Amino acid sequence: MSFDAAPELSVIVPVFNEAGNIPPFLEGMARQQGVRLELIVSDGGSTDQSQAVAEEFAGKAPFPVTVIGGAKGRAGQMNRGAVTSRADTILFLHVDSAFTDPLALRKGLDALAAAAHGGAKVAGRFALNFAFDGTTPLPYRFYSAKATLDRPGCTHGDQGFMIGRNLFGEAGPFDTSLPLMEDTFLAERIRGRGSWILLPARIDTSPRRFLAEGLLPRQSLNAILMNLAAMGRLSLIQSLKKSYRSQDAAERLRLRPLLAPLKEEIALMPTAERLRFWYRTGAYVRGNAWQIAFFLDVLTGGVKEGKGGSFLLLHDRLFGRLIDNAAGNWGAAALTWLWFRLTLFAAR
Repeated sequence: MSFDAAPELSVIVPVFNEAGNIPPFLEGMARQQGVRLELIVSDGGSTDQSQAVAEEFAGKAPFPVTVIGGAKGRAGQMNRGAVTSRADTILFLHVDSAFTDPLALRKGLDALAAAAHGGAKVAGRFALNFAFDGTTPLPYRFYSAKATLDRPGCTHGDQGFMIGRNLFGEAGPFDTSLPLMEDTFLAERIRGRGSWILLPARIDTSPRRFLAEGLLPRQSLNAILMNLAAMGRLSLIQSLKKSYRSQDAAERLRLRPLLAPLKEEIALMPTAERLRFWYRTGAYVRGNAWQIAFFLDVLTGGVKEGKGGSFLLLHDRLFGRLIDNAAGNWGAAALTWLWFRLTLFAAR
């Protein structure tokens, strides 16, 4: 396609020491058909050949490729990419993402345009598949199914975020205050201003981060951060800025250096404030009890894409309503307090 025509889609991918993953990603983008796209590779100060590899590809790519540099930090890198981009629609992707459908981007753009007809504020994300050789383990099947649901906390950056420039300007930019989950927080700000749709294609993503850090500690940390974000108390875990590792240096995630300072911060609170903290934590956890029912749906094969099954339906109609009260919040708070103490003890 001619480079003279204005792109209809700007694809932004942040990278840091990803020289080995950039070629397959760029080759995958080159296989996309029926869309005028530009690609912006936003480097965060890589010490390997990431920029050189991307710039070499730019010379032979079938679409415009811009390589920009700046400080390390995925949120800031994506924000700089958005400033550089030219299209009215932006797609934020991870470098370990891939599409098997060569019309994935075309279908996504058409679906987003149809949903936004009449001025609706809509963003799109793709159905998610973890790229395992052979059978996908049950926890990852659960996360893939959960990513198709239109519920808070179910939309994440590894699905790809396709969003109009105006809506991104209203809900964005990505929050640079923490080194992770900036995509999840943006997703919830978008949900608060508009809606999400599931685009008619599937994106493959690598489970490498979960495998390197450990699925349980990684998801435990994510849950804690989501809880603190819901309460507006992310400042309680600022130690994360110093200890969190980028993907190229990822290893088994040690929770104690992150959670011990949080325990101390909670202990310093006046009694009334501490009780409010645990009550609000219990309310958040109680509000997410539906995930247990949904897991049972996944386990028994009772899930349709974008929907739950009989267990989730039962929770929403009965069990969820029974525990939606102060007793349910305090009960969830007690269980969470116990889990937090046991997790700290086990992480010694």
